Amino acid sequence: MTTPPPDLTESAATRRSYDAVAERYAAEIGDELDGKPLDRALLDAFVELACDGPVVDVGCGPGHATAHLTRSGAQALGVDLSPGMCAIARRSTALPYAAADMTALPIRSRAVNGILCWYALIHLAEAERAAAYAEFARVLRPGGHALVAFHTSNAGTRPGRATHLTEWWDHPVDLTFRFLDPAAETAALARAGLTLTARLDRAPLPGTEHASQRSYLLLRRLP
Repeated sequence: MTTPPPDLTESAATRRSYDAVAERYAAEIGDELDGKPLDRALLDAFVELACDGPVVDVGCGPGHATAHLTRSGAQALGVDLSPGMCAIARRSTALPYAAADMTALPIRSRAVNGILCWYALIHLAEAERAAAYAEFARVLRPGGHALVAFHTSNAGTRPGRATHLTEWWDHPVDLTFRFLDPAAETAALARAGLTLTARLDRAPLPGTEHASQRSYLLLRRLP
């Protein structure tokens, strides 16, 4: 019997990397929202806009944002590329999670009122981000909302550039972190059928998070 070749795609490398660091990631970052009042306020506003139907946390990691959405009144579920992250999220929150790629969501069309994508787009190249945006638009009901967040720059890296990690928390990884241009991502989202309704840019919180500039885009799927 012939052994199948290994999956060498970036998506597979990202999945393996997050599986490797899942437990440590949850321990280090799982309570990060406690120190981020603005992020909590944005999530709460998103829930208020989308609360009359299900919402999906895409790239949910250990489920901390999914749990916050639920505490704020949403009917939330999580999707993550990493089965290891999904296992931790189920264990810690008892909410529903599925391991899946955001460029091919296992959700029927026009089924959800909200899509949250919290710092997960940074691992996708431009073509894959476009595919993910098309999926967001496909699964959102007309009038539904999406809230996406991403890093835009740090002290040594501008929008449009990337950094690569080969080790993280003493684990070997193969992860590319991209710094995205909010104007370019807004245009790409619009091409997918998602219209910008609000944008917020902010500096990092000293001593609380990675020292990068961030952007949040609130979007709506037009009827």
